[in-house]
Amino acid sequence: MLRFSMWTKLAHIVLKNRFFLIIALGLITVFMGIKSQEVQWSTDYSAVVPANDPEMIYFREFKQSFGEDGNVLALGIRDSSLYTPLNFRRFKYLSEEIARIAGVNYVLSLPILRALEKDTEKRVFVFNPIFDEIPEDQQSLDSLLRFAARQRFYSDQLINMENGATFIMVSIEKDVLNSIKRDQVIGDIKDAGEVFEKHTGINLHYVGLPYIRTEVNSNLKKEIQIFLALSLLISALILWFFFKSWDAVIFPIIVVVTVVIWSTGTLALFGYKITLLTGLLPPIIAVIAIPNSIYLLNKYHQEISKHGNKMKALSVVIRKIGLATLITNFTTSVGFLVLGFTQIVILREFGIVAGINVLAAFFVSIILIPAVFSYLPAPHGKQLKHLDFRFVNYTLSKIDLIVHRQRYTVLVVTAIILAISVVGILKLKAVAFIVDDVPEDGKVKKDLLFFEENFSGIMPLEIVIDTKKPKGVMRSETLEKIDVFETTLAENQYISNPVSMISMLKGARQAFYNGNPAYYDLPNNQDRNFILRYLRGNSQNDSLLNNFIDSTQQIMRISYRVADVGSIALDSLIQHVVQKNIDDIFGDSEIEVKATGTTLLFVKGNKFLVENLYMSMALAFMIISLIMGFLFRSHKMIFISIVPNLVPLAITAALMGFMGVPLKPSTALIFSVAFGISVDDSIHFLAKYRQELFANNFFVPVALSKSIRETGASMMYTSLVLFFGFIIFGFSQFGGTKSLGLLTSTTLLIAMFTNLILLPSLLLIFDDGKRNKDEHPPIEHYDEFYQEDEDEEIDIELIEVEKEK
Repeated sequence: MLRFSMWTKLAHIVLKNRFFLIIALGLITVFMGIKSQEVQWSTDYSAVVPANDPEMIYFREFKQSFGEDGNVLALGIRDSSLYTPLNFRRFKYLSEEIARIAGVNYVLSLPILRALEKDTEKRVFVFNPIFDEIPEDQQSLDSLLRFAARQRFYSDQLINMENGATFIMVSIEKDVLNSIKRDQVIGDIKDAGEVFEKHTGINLHYVGLPYIRTEVNSNLKKEIQIFLALSLLISALILWFFFKSWDAVIFPIIVVVTVVIWSTGTLALFGYKITLLTGLLPPIIAVIAIPNSIYLLNKYHQEISKHGNKMKALSVVIRKIGLATLITNFTTSVGFLVLGFTQIVILREFGIVAGINVLAAFFVSIILIPAVFSYLPAPHGKQLKHLDFRFVNYTLSKIDLIVHRQRYTVLVVTAIILAISVVGILKLKAVAFIVDDVPEDGKVKKDLLFFEENFSGIMPLEIVIDTKKPKGVMRSETLEKIDVFETTLAENQYISNPVSMISMLKGARQAFYNGNPAYYDLPNNQDRNFILRYLRGNSQNDSLLNNFIDSTQQIMRISYRVADVGSIALDSLIQHVVQKNIDDIFGDSEIEVKATGTTLLFVKGNKFLVENLYMSMALAFMIISLIMGFLFRSHKMIFISIVPNLVPLAITAALMGFMGVPLKPSTALIFSVAFGISVDDSIHFLAKYRQELFANNFFVPVALSKSIRETGASMMYTSLVLFFGFIIFGFSQFGGTKSLGLLTSTTLLIAMFTNLILLPSLLLIFDDGKRNKDEHPPIEHYDEFYQEDEDEEIDIELIEVEKEK
């Protein structure tokens, strides 16, 4: 009795029930399409450090006590014409207009400043507007501007006293910050800014995490649509170039669109949002899903050219290509799924959804392509000419000669390349920026540099001081230590002047002495009690103090702004400047001082992210090695199959080192993904090679030649699809997406050559061809490892009769 394999059963089920399966796929796709409408865009970019990390827990406690630290948007100006009466009046109107926008917490800017002044009658400090009315004449305005410049509490923060640069500081409400309302608020602020620019001719510079995140989201939405369209267009052009048939173009594209809809539907089903990573899923899935159709259609055309029986050809396609396609999809899926084992939410979501839908691409392809083509006329004439593509055949013949005649030279050249690669790899540096991946010549980057040049940056850094005693903050010796600490840190060019209770007390002392800037200092023993009495006399002052200290006066915060100098420099800044001063100044006391905030967590998050990507790469390597071991049941074959796919990764890493491309999340991601994709070619080649060994009496040279000529074409076709599919990401305006596209496409192109040249060279040198005919590892279920008369197990005539009905 003939062996009735699983793939024979699958072929029978697909072809016999093809109409119902097409309807089922259609219904699933409609359902996923409906679910896709529920997907939301993520507005939170902080989910990199795990929620149970001690520093993340501490940061959450800080926000509960003092509020958000990354909720500030700033609009910067450096233009002397601002300080004319007309433009300054418009500047004041802009500030007031922004303050009226729903979702804005408060606005702080030069024309709406309130000076802290002493009310001797009530013995309280009161805030009085400096520019109650904007004067009509320049002299009066200049007088008020000089008075504002003497308010040291503000002048060191809002005004660059050297060049006159200033900015509007806008605080966004917490509930708006991480919601879809944020885009509307930022849009309204920009609209108001555009009106100001139009009437004054003065350029505004926007910066701050709310603004940057909104801009990134907006541009990402546009890019996803463009790249998805480009990936479909490129795939269609390549399919037409290969097959010269509209059928072979339209239906593989339908497969791709189906899987893309499924991927966005999966996001909705799992409750995930679209992030910078998951936003890339549609175009990535579109590229990865195409090779399935190429392998299936190429085999279908080969079978048609042999015997012309359409239904028999389709059944053979399922049985011969089914297992190999499943395995290759699975190894590609592993490259993504390993990211699901990381503790980083955005990576985990991306890996899980991508991995699931790469596998889904197999099932859609193996059902839809044979089912649909069973209803279409069999290919003929020019549609089959690609089977005898002269250029491809010529190239493969040259590769065959190189393998047989220069195999040792191939190994020597590979060894030399790897030695050079080691030098490049040693030059690799892991560095990322808080505002990363935005165009270097774009407005976001230029505006960020404006603030770094004029105000030491805008990225938040918080210092929390716990005196361990109620009212411990107000002790004179504690205040003096904190003042020394603040002054020392502010001397660093990358750190701004601080905002804290110390600044408030200094400003209060200046106000107590009638606004004289010479008295901007901490209260001394003679005036301390008087000044504190004035401060406590006004609830407005209490509200201001509450921004800096807790209700028990045990804990206080110091807020700094720092420049975005990159993760390495920021780490050095925190460890060798901030922490060193903490140890030097507070080391001999029981006072606990900690740095926290979005900037600090970014530094830790970047380290954590790269470490997790290293782990995912190692896990992908281990799992794929196990798969190879299971398929071939040979340690030697594991080595031979893995090496050609590690070489491209080493070359890519070396290129990054030599070209100064940093190792950061977006670039580290490519290694596990590219490894999972590139190993597909090895599986197809080695499966065909093993089959040819059996067919040619285990004579390795002949088996290799036939494998190169018969499998090489499909390997070249799919590699070109993947190369051009990923290279389109190189046109992204986001540096990370651009690096992902360029490096992945480069890696896959190199992998094509290593699998066509290095892999067979290794086989020719290390494999003697000896096999035990009684042992049949799982890979022998691939391709032609079956009896020809198994074709009769599917009743072709019955299927054709049912079709006619």
